Amino acid sequence: MRDVTNSKQFSAQSSLNVLRAACDLVGLSDKHAELMRLGENALYNLPDFHVVVRIARTMDYWADAENEVAVARWLASHGFPAADVADFPQPIEVDGHPVTFWRFIPGREGDREDIATLGTVLRRLHSTPLPTDFRLPAEDILGRVAPRIKTAPVSTADRDFLLVRLAELSSALTHLSYPLHPAPTHGDAHTGNLMICEGQPILIDFERVAWGQPEWDLAVSATEYQTAGWLTEEEYRDFVDAYGYDVTTWTEGFDTLRAVHELKMTTWLMQNVNESPDIAEEYQVRMRTIRGDRSSGWRPF
Repeated sequence: MRDVTNSKQFSAQSSLNVLRAACDLVGLSDKHAELMRLGENALYNLPDFHVVVRIARTMDYWADAENEVAVARWLASHGFPAADVADFPQPIEVDGHPVTFWRFIPGREGDREDIATLGTVLRRLHSTPLPTDFRLPAEDILGRVAPRIKTAPVSTADRDFLLVRLAELSSALTHLSYPLHPAPTHGDAHTGNLMICEGQPILIDFERVAWGQPEWDLAVSATEYQTAGWLTEEEYRDFVDAYGYDVTTWTEGFDTLRAVHELKMTTWLMQNVNESPDIAEEYQVRMRTIRGDRSSGWRPF
């Protein structure tokens, strides 16, 4: 019912305006606010309150914001090490954007050295009992790709190519027969969505948590290894050993999942091509990969 797209360009400046209004609504101050990340969402740290504010791009993501709040409470009920929502009624709508508030997690962001830890965390997530007070949405692995392609500031040629690629992969996914049983899935399962606090992992970013196939989560790290070159063979093996399954051995389906994640990772980045020359350059590298040139690795952002 809140499927209303905000056509305004989402940027660091526009998200700061939303932050100020959101803080006013809940009685916080944006003084000393720090932009932590600008991607699918804008994340701001409010160090004076130990709160992180998460601002989604458009109201198309309202259901995702509702889902992430419910998921955080569900995981907490099972003692799962996960981000915790702050004590405000949420999500709230501010100027056409869903906004949520989270307790700040002291520590460091996960990195490649934590890849085995990610495998352990995912194994636990995939075996967590389903919630009883709400229903996890069905995973839509390509759900955000079309809006990204249609609204990103890229050439018509790139946009047309990516829409064709999206249609091809959407069709290919319908023909897969998965070896693992369905389970709760994270939807964006990389080490950057771990926080390491006093040596212990804490899972974050729940807006894409759903009921789906574990293979989709596992293929993220496999794609980072095979396509992006962000993991060594030894690091990827550590991930596989920690989880207990190597998705790259699924010969009938892994190539499709890898192509899906390449498309998702590229269209995520393309939203911000005007934010810096480095992002614009990396976008071109990823487009060459999708078009078949696998001579270059990718840079993380």
